[in-house]
Amino acid sequence: MEVPAKTLLLKENEVSDCAYYIEKGVVRAWYNNDGKDVTFQFFMENTMFSSLESFRKGLPSMVSFETIESCILWKIHKTDADAVLAEVYEDPELRTQFMDSLFERIFDYMKHFFSFIKDTPKQRYLSLAKERPEIIRRIPQHYIASYLGITTVHLSRIKSAILKENALKK
Repeated sequence: MEVPAKTLLLKENEVSDCAYYIEKGVVRAWYNNDGKDVTFQFFMENTMFSSLESFRKGLPSMVSFETIESCILWKIHKTDADAVLAEVYEDPELRTQFMDSLFERIFDYMKHFFSFIKDTPKQRYLSLAKERPEIIRRIPQHYIASYLGITTVHLSRIKSAILKENALKK
């Protein structure tokens, strides 16, 4: 399916009955914190996403999913996904690939969580720029600031300071 930018695919507190695969585009996961959108994760090409707790357990989703760019998405409904997963579980190689992708997503969550405990906002930005430069190139600054837990003004200050430090090194 082709979906324009700024399309809400799932609202926080709704129950998800489908998962998506991104052929083209970017999607963000976010939640509402006292009226303020807080971006939690970005998904790009060749990535599957859904509200896992909602999709698998029928619980209300803790996050919303929204397209940032125009997207080409493949959508699978829960009943079809359950049938596919039954086959995946039977094939050791596919099962390993599936589990590896789940662990990768959990690892991303853990890294993001721990970065808020141990790193400064500047360190979080530098890590993001090094590990996921495509986010810096493609995602609007206000979403990056939200993801880093800072304001857009603070993000601008961090970027200015980094530019000055790099200019002094030359």
